[in-house]
Amino acid sequence: MRASPTASAETPVRPPAATGTARPATGTARPVPGKQRDPFFDNAKYLAIVLVAIGHAWEPLRSGSRGVTALYTLVYAVHMPAFIVVSGYFSRSFRATPPQIRRLVTGVVVPYVLFETAYTLFTRWTDHQPDRAISLLDPLYLTWFLAALFVWRLTTPLWNHLRHPLPLALAVAMLATLSPSIGDDLDLQRVLQFLPYFVLGLRLRPEHFQLVRRPEVRQLALPVFGCALAVAYWAVPHFDYAWLFHNASADQLGVPDWEGPLMTLALFACSTLLVACFLAWVPRRRTWFTALGAGTLYGYLLHGFLAQGAKSWGWYDPSWVRGPLGEIVVTLAAAAAVTAPCTPPVRRVFRFATEPELRWAFRRDATELARTP
Repeated sequence: MRASPTASAETPVRPPAATGTARPATGTARPVPGKQRDPFFDNAKYLAIVLVAIGHAWEPLRSGSRGVTALYTLVYAVHMPAFIVVSGYFSRSFRATPPQIRRLVTGVVVPYVLFETAYTLFTRWTDHQPDRAISLLDPLYLTWFLAALFVWRLTTPLWNHLRHPLPLALAVAMLATLSPSIGDDLDLQRVLQFLPYFVLGLRLRPEHFQLVRRPEVRQLALPVFGCALAVAYWAVPHFDYAWLFHNASADQLGVPDWEGPLMTLALFACSTLLVACFLAWVPRRRTWFTALGAGTLYGYLLHGFLAQGAKSWGWYDPSWVRGPLGEIVVTLAAAAAVTAPCTPPVRRVFRFATEPELRWAFRRDATELARTP
């Protein structure tokens, strides 16, 4: 499953009986004997990546539109927490073995370096900043997630050995909001504030995902989303959605320190509930987009160039774009822009950057040598 930002170094899971029969993974994923991909998780990853792209596309439309801002707030409360929870779930078996370290380097570190460089060069051109420096310590735009995933996954053995890891992760996130001096290195503020969602994923088991698939949970999910949207609409004049980015301290957001920890707990509770509702409506069977779930890393990293360029190229300047028709067109265009890179032809072209083999860079461990005839 290395083709997804949520599952770049994990072993495919065996689908529960209730999910039906899943075909072996295709495309960039390597099948493991006796294992099959669960279409539920591929569906969840694809739908989450579509929400990511739509959220980025709505960003320039927020000004002057309370409705778009409310939808934007709701989407940001769901999409990254959902990605990170699933990332944690598929990182449960990470023990820093040689094969896992290789996959971590080739599936996370190398794409981070290449796309951090590419985004910097792209920004020099679109934003007319020829002197902008390439800094591997200051993630630009989308690459922060790869830096965070690298840190979270390396610390997975620690969280797996603690008796109560989730309360500790929440305490770390709360303290991060009190620390404006953390700085921008590896976007550490985001790494720490999003940490509880990753640790929550580490603690989940297949039976927990079975719970959200129950019919009664699906029935409750829609009214919960409806209430959440109503609250988001009401809160537009009163709530700073920058809290949902989790990249700043309370002091940097201009509020008293005590609000940081409280907001961390409140947002974690709200986002966890919304993630459960989102997963309740993810299809359990194979669909037309199931295979695209194996290529979400491509969609995540590549759609950002179009999202960034669209603002610099004046695509949002026409007045009709900020009307109902324009908002619908922008939404559909964003979904298409993130879907195309998830398809096999595009993945084959960009595999060198997102899934390089780099066999020459690693020593063969004893297990591999023993398998060699």
